[in-house]
Amino acid sequence: MGAKYTEEKNAQMLMSLMKQHGVRKVVASPGATNISFVVSLQRDPFFQVYSSVDERSAAYIACGLAEETGEPVALSCTQATASRNYFPGLTEAYYRKLPVLAVTSTQHAVRIGQNIQQAIDRTVQPVDTVKLSVQVPIIQSAEDAAYSNIAINRALLELRRDGGGPVHINLTTTYTKVYDTDELQQSRAILRYTPDDDFPVIPRGSRVAVYVGAHSRWDSELTASVDAFCETYGACVLCDQTSNYWGKYRVNPSLLFSQGKAIASAENIDILIHIGHTSGGSVPRRIKETWRVNLDGEVRDTFGCLKNVFEMSEQRFFETYAGMGGERVSNFRDECMCEVDAIMEKIPDLPFSNAWMAQQTMPLFPEESIVHMGIYNSLRTWSLFEGNSIRGYCNTGGFGIDGGVSSLLGASLGTDAPCFGVFGDLAFFYDMNALGNRHVGNNLRILIVNNGCGVEFKNHINRAYPLGEEADAYVSARGHYGHQSRDLVRHFAEDLGFEYRGVENKEEYLSVIDMLTSPEPRVRPVLVEAFVRPEDDTEALRLLYGIEESAMGNAKAAIKSALGEKGVRALKGLIR
Repeated sequence: MGAKYTEEKNAQMLMSLMKQHGVRKVVASPGATNISFVVSLQRDPFFQVYSSVDERSAAYIACGLAEETGEPVALSCTQATASRNYFPGLTEAYYRKLPVLAVTSTQHAVRIGQNIQQAIDRTVQPVDTVKLSVQVPIIQSAEDAAYSNIAINRALLELRRDGGGPVHINLTTTYTKVYDTDELQQSRAILRYTPDDDFPVIPRGSRVAVYVGAHSRWDSELTASVDAFCETYGACVLCDQTSNYWGKYRVNPSLLFSQGKAIASAENIDILIHIGHTSGGSVPRRIKETWRVNLDGEVRDTFGCLKNVFEMSEQRFFETYAGMGGERVSNFRDECMCEVDAIMEKIPDLPFSNAWMAQQTMPLFPEESIVHMGIYNSLRTWSLFEGNSIRGYCNTGGFGIDGGVSSLLGASLGTDAPCFGVFGDLAFFYDMNALGNRHVGNNLRILIVNNGCGVEFKNHINRAYPLGEEADAYVSARGHYGHQSRDLVRHFAEDLGFEYRGVENKEEYLSVIDMLTSPEPRVRPVLVEAFVRPEDDTEALRLLYGIEESAMGNAKAAIKSALGEKGVRALKGLIR
């Protein structure tokens, strides 16, 4: 008779990934909470299961077995105080860097602290017992599955990382009695590579792209290594305004990838090399797999299809792969650029708005100047257009509204280059006190897009959009800070020594754009306040996101319109 595994999907996933990560040996201790997991293990000939009644002894058995064989060894125990008895052995494993995986089975977290028998809290472990501790829930949704997959992969990868060491997985159970699964579904394994490992090969003919999130300033060596990689594999570098790569393979697909009713051919990517940090830019929607490159070596599944993590410098990665490549068989960069150029030519006439100002201003920023953008609408909007090779930044780390003006001020103190900032009114007023600093220099230029509210919540792509005017009171915070007063910021700025201009239409903005973007030093810092109707801001974004249409995109839009939000969620649940 074939193996019959537990119906619990989290236990199935753990077993599948243990196989792929080479965790074969298990020391099991008796109990009720871990029955489903242990029975499933013993029915699978891949696993070598040993029994130990005493958990304290079991942990030390795992230490000896791991030391002797050089392989990771798993432990399995029940609820209550059983896991506490692992601590002496895990402490030994911690200081000797032995790869011991402690799998403690647990009841649902809701039972902890409710005077329910044997429900103890395992969310925190002593610091010198395990390198990493993760909680794995019962899988009831696609998000539960994604979370569990990442958590288990992180734990199994940590067993061998930095010389090895013990790791803890807290595996939730429903105490099921059902063993009705004949085969384990193959769960996605995430692998980690260091410079000492043999690297996976990029298959010939793959459509390869480098996606750069927010990135610090590039040096010439890193740029050259990325260019060599792209030349070898026919790849392109997908950027927004915070990526800061300006090599010859740069492509800004923000507008192309933002089309709500069309998916571009350039979004079909076999391997996406992910570097940098959190980005606010548009992302391709059809990626087969992602390879993340970062010195931290952490599992960051930004696109939901992470396969490999390379714990090394970006330059080391790109130089190595450039040397591994053979004859180039594709030119993905040219294909992407053709689609980007085509859609840029279709941009319609925009109303006076943040987007229109971005369209007019981006090409005028001097090369090597510094541009800071506010969260979120300014970052999104100004990334839709290209210009000269600027250095772009935004507070995408915490991705909050606060601190944008202060970050711009800090940058201006460290350089003589012109430092530009574009902020919505809420973001500006949130951080305007920074301009009272006595160190403000004349290289500072600020554009405030004052639409009288958090226009982000008025855009058609925002979940608050269906609320209409109801969102004004508390969601979009309309009417604060003088309600588009023509005097409030003017008095503040002029009293602090700024050159101030207020503009209310395209002609007035074009008359001051040179003052805002000129590379020549100004006598005083500059502040331009553009008074924009929120309706025009939202209309501009709607026009830009609706340039292209496709049969598939229109079909999806029609289904969403017909079913509504609840219907779409229900349909997704059925498909999963």
